[in-house]
Amino acid sequence: MPGEAMTWEFDANVGIYKNWQLTDELRKLAAGACIVAPFTHAHGINFKPNAGEGVNIMHIYRLPNSVSSRLQENNRIPIRKTAFGNRIIKVIEYGEGVEYTNLMQQLGKFDIRNELQKLLKVQMEEALDSESASAFKDSSAVQLVFTPTSLTTGQMATNGTPGAQAACGLTFDHCTIIADYLRDTIHCPPYEGDNYVGITANKNYRSLKQDRYWQEWHKYLGKGDFVFKGEMGMTEGIRWVVCYRALAFSNTAGTSPYMGQFVVFGDDAVARITAQSPELRADPNYQNDFGRTKAVAWYGIIGIGSVWDTPDDGMAKIIRGDSL
Repeated sequence: MPGEAMTWEFDANVGIYKNWQLTDELRKLAAGACIVAPFTHAHGINFKPNAGEGVNIMHIYRLPNSVSSRLQENNRIPIRKTAFGNRIIKVIEYGEGVEYTNLMQQLGKFDIRNELQKLLKVQMEEALDSESASAFKDSSAVQLVFTPTSLTTGQMATNGTPGAQAACGLTFDHCTIIADYLRDTIHCPPYEGDNYVGITANKNYRSLKQDRYWQEWHKYLGKGDFVFKGEMGMTEGIRWVVCYRALAFSNTAGTSPYMGQFVVFGDDAVARITAQSPELRADPNYQNDFGRTKAVAWYGIIGIGSVWDTPDDGMAKIIRGDSL
């Protein structure tokens, strides 16, 4: 955004001072730099103003499989009844701002406003990533928790609380257990192709990288294939994205010195409800002192949450990696 014109205008006769061009630029730059937020989905919901502070996400439960779907000549096709459930995701205000003085603006050798816009972009990007990560790790909704108990085994808790203290770092064998649980036990659909996605702190990436079966992304993706931002490699059935931000994924899981936080998920994992897209705002007289102290801020109203809040087969879509 360096060099952008500071053309501000009111959004109404008596409204909020905004810069539409910089707002769009801020959103694009922040969205392009996010690691975790791109894995949240709009979920096909159009938020309606004045409709309350929560949004109902309707669930359609998967249809049961029959032993055989063969039909006899005189038998009717069996018709299943769909079952529905719902979960409420609360929409919340988000925003951060920064102030500067008129004297700083007038006497500075560089345009302080452009520098502040850069800072706001980084702050907004990291805030959205941290909120998205919190939704993936929400213990009240994401109730499947995997904890390594040896180099080749682990414990899967189903109540949102780790069942043990991690006794070692994350290994390829642990990833196989997690992928098999998603595929064979809870029948979670993959995120992309036949693969799930894992987002992890750097400590787990360092541990996995030591395994001889670890594959770097250029070894399994062909020309034209999409690489996720932050994607570093793959274990069996899981494409791993590394997030270096401690507020999103910490290198410490519980009290264990061996493992950091991570999540592995399939399709339809976390929903994002946008009541008001993040935008850039300004107050040219922030402290009511004749325009001497000014402020710019970003502000939005967003809801982010796990689509399901149960560990049950056909419903759960996320496994957290955590430790006591």
